[in-house]
Amino acid sequence: MKRLHALMFLLIPAVLMFSACDEEDDATPDPLQPTADVTTCLGCHSDDATLKAVAEPNPPIEPGHGGCGGELPEMEAWLKVYVGGSNGEKFLESAHGKLACRSCHGGKEPATDKLDAHTGDFTGRPSLEADKYCGSCHPSIASRDKSSLHTQGFGQKAMVAKRSGFPSYENYPEELKKGYDKNCGKCHASCGECHVMRPRQAGGGFLAAHDFKKTPDMRLNCTACHSARVAHAYFGESPGTRPDVHYMKLPGGSCMNCHSTDEMHGTGTIYTQRYSVPNQPKCENCHGDKSSANSYHSLHWDNISCQTCHSQDYQHCGSCHVDTGTRNGPYMAFKIGKNPLPGVKRFKYVTLRNAPAAPDTWSNYGVPSLANFASEPTFRHATPHNIKRWTPRTEVAQGESCSSACHIKDGANKEWFLFRDDLGEQWEKDANDVVVVDDIIPESWK
Repeated sequence: MKRLHALMFLLIPAVLMFSACDEEDDATPDPLQPTADVTTCLGCHSDDATLKAVAEPNPPIEPGHGGCGGELPEMEAWLKVYVGGSNGEKFLESAHGKLACRSCHGGKEPATDKLDAHTGDFTGRPSLEADKYCGSCHPSIASRDKSSLHTQGFGQKAMVAKRSGFPSYENYPEELKKGYDKNCGKCHASCGECHVMRPRQAGGGFLAAHDFKKTPDMRLNCTACHSARVAHAYFGESPGTRPDVHYMKLPGGSCMNCHSTDEMHGTGTIYTQRYSVPNQPKCENCHGDKSSANSYHSLHWDNISCQTCHSQDYQHCGSCHVDTGTRNGPYMAFKIGKNPLPGVKRFKYVTLRNAPAAPDTWSNYGVPSLANFASEPTFRHATPHNIKRWTPRTEVAQGESCSSACHIKDGANKEWFLFRDDLGEQWEKDANDVVVVDDIIPESWK
């Protein structure tokens, strides 16, 4: 704010001189002249001149920024915290806008400069402590937030713990916790990152001048994080693919047509596997009457996941989740294998996605090699968001059955399935023994 004081010191004489030269030309104020009481929270954050003067520049974009998430158009640093304009007015008229800024953000008001204002109990992201800051008005949601996979990332925490040989995230060495929080932890969204701002992973910044959005914006919130493995498939942006039928035919194509508010907020029970969440969307919720719609459904309904027939090629991941270098980049493919979650999913065969962690994934954080790495496959259960009725496994030549496009015969169609020979390193073979199909493909197919 010292810079601001200096700026104001220069501006005031300039404005006076300007007025003295032409007293009639006073309709347009100097665009850099503060027009509000900038010693207050709202005064500062609603005045573009002040924010431009004191905003720190956006940090340089790091290589690989966005990762599995997305990259939204960059916002100017001052605009990310601007509470002005018509959206600012809308916010101030809302229930949240009628609260004092300090009731959620703490800090000091009035304040003489930026550092002074952001001292004491100041928090830029109060919803990280949802119980404390959101719970008085939203008690049910705030209490469930502590058990929400969407917020807390229990699945990744449990996976790293199991592969490392630790009982839980709480037992990680401090260095590994630091690595997890820097890499995995930054992707999981607080209340604000769905309802007030763009996710940090996608660059942050207010959606609409601090106005709260009850329904998150599909592009600016949902797919800003769920980009490479969801949005590119769902919108038909991946090479050689078409948009998902649900995007094309359901109202607005919205994620919320399938993914409910209660699913996002959690049930109050902690789950370490997202497919165990009871209120997750299931194909049969809408298509249960299709179980016997044709001979293929009758035969495969309980043995083969819907995606094995009705998905297109989808993106598999590169090993770039932590900062130890990339072994291989992302690639498009389609792989069917044994169900790695037999106690959770009823199927024998499912689509699998390569999420290639490695034994030395966390070597930069005090764990040279994960002691129990082979306890979990690197090819994980997948539900690609690129559903079509007609795919390379259902659309066949006149007079042929679907089996001609899927069953292995004389070497044809072998590319759809995950075999041990598809895997490179020995550790990769060991980890994926439970999902490769070498021992369960019918002899007649071989």
